[in-house]
Amino acid sequence: MDLELQGALAALCHPLGLGLVGLCIGSFLNVVVHRLPRQMERQWWSEVGHQLGDEDSYRQVLAADPPAEQATLSWRLLKALEALPPMGLSRPRSRCPHCSHTIRAHENIPVLSWLLLRGRCSACQASIGLRYPLVEVGCGLLFALIGWRFDAQPVALLWCGFAATLLAASLIDWDTTLLPDSLTLPLLWAGLVAAALGWNLPLEQALWGVVIGYMSLWSVYWFFKLATGKEGMGGGDFKLLAALGAWLGPTMLLPVILGASVLGAIVGLAMKAGGALREGRYVPFGPFLAGAGLVVMLAGSERVLRWMGWA
Repeated sequence: MDLELQGALAALCHPLGLGLVGLCIGSFLNVVVHRLPRQMERQWWSEVGHQLGDEDSYRQVLAADPPAEQATLSWRLLKALEALPPMGLSRPRSRCPHCSHTIRAHENIPVLSWLLLRGRCSACQASIGLRYPLVEVGCGLLFALIGWRFDAQPVALLWCGFAATLLAASLIDWDTTLLPDSLTLPLLWAGLVAAALGWNLPLEQALWGVVIGYMSLWSVYWFFKLATGKEGMGGGDFKLLAALGAWLGPTMLLPVILGASVLGAIVGLAMKAGGALREGRYVPFGPFLAGAGLVVMLAGSERVLRWMGWA
């Protein structure tokens, strides 16, 4: 490898370099967390509209003719969706939700712009949530810690992708109780590919991590549902733990589940005692699984095994 390229890569993988990259990635994650659930909702409503217009399916399932107004409702719904402006992760440009002011480049510098604007829109002076800079700082700190944990080696870039995906999935799950397949499944496959290329675990361990991770929560889900008639968690949690198994291996799954369960119970009880958790609502499990996975990654398997008394 060219010496200049080696020097650039070493600077990038240094904790300071990764921390600066993390600030920028955190800014992008704010967009992902805001837009990805809305993209999913648009897709679901589009499927509803097409299903409403499928008269043959209606007759097959309900053994009756569809109401006369159903075709009109389907047409109106699909037309309304078509009239919406396109939404991707890069387009349209970010806007103030209060006055639709387009966020200019100098207003979108991670953390710094929020501080200079004093947490307010430059056009309408509406407050900009504190979570935006907190996500940027949190992502920057995570990336810097990963650079330190992996001694500024190129493999740190791989784990930065792991951490960024977990951070985005956690925030979406916290906001919506949804864990998008578009995040959990690529994370799972990336872990398997990394293992196959020899960048992380042996492939056999990664595969068993996926199987045990998925089946463990799947079994808990069905045991709870058969015992109570209620659903205690969603399928996204199974996929997330399977993805963690692909990256961390099967021996780290129990510490992840225990850590996530304890922290989730503490937060849930605190929220209920403080009145922040309404009756019938629940605290999503995904953020705690992701948080426990990040702790295990940063601590390393040997240290975690010592914590558990297994080594």
